[in-house]
Amino acid sequence: MEDRWLHWAKRLQALASTGLHYCGDEFDRERYREVAGIANEMLALLGNVPVGRIEGLVPDFAKGYATPKVDVRGAVFEDDKVLLVREASDGLWTLPGGFAEIGTSPAENVEKEIREEACLDVTATRVYGIRHKARHPYPPDSRDVYKLFFLCETRDNREPRAGAETTAVGFFALDNLPPLSTARVLEHDIGAAFLFRADPNKPLLFD
Repeated sequence: MEDRWLHWAKRLQALASTGLHYCGDEFDRERYREVAGIANEMLALLGNVPVGRIEGLVPDFAKGYATPKVDVRGAVFEDDKVLLVREASDGLWTLPGGFAEIGTSPAENVEKEIREEACLDVTATRVYGIRHKARHPYPPDSRDVYKLFFLCETRDNREPRAGAETTAVGFFALDNLPPLSTARVLEHDIGAAFLFRADPNKPLLFD
């Protein structure tokens, strides 16, 4: 569960962003800007990073109603092993995926991410989990994120290989996982993929 102070700081930032977008009174806009500044300072202190870095994480600040970002992840299986990719940014392993882009569906987004990170053409066949990142033991994040997890099937017999943002790919058994990039995926997320692959009738996990 997310730290309460982090939750409050993120809510203040979101309220300030939405308020600045819709507010026309300059005095109120100044108050919203002050609230945003306080929220960003809180987030910077909690994350032990410069305020400018926090501001850079919200490029759409005050440009509309503040909403969570969407992260998509795909599980591709070979026999009883799941495909993982090693991220160039931290050298750790994860289910392939990333933040969804505007203009494409969630399924199209996860298929694109797997193509870019593992050089595989896949079809997303089922959603097995919809998670609110703040409710699970991921490292603290100043952004609010919904995570969508898909089961995917390959379209051909092509071997996976690393893409531009990854340094290695491989198939791993659940009891032999490499060090995970826990900001992106938890062992529980991978374990759930195995369970849903084994039981097509299992109901969707969601928060």
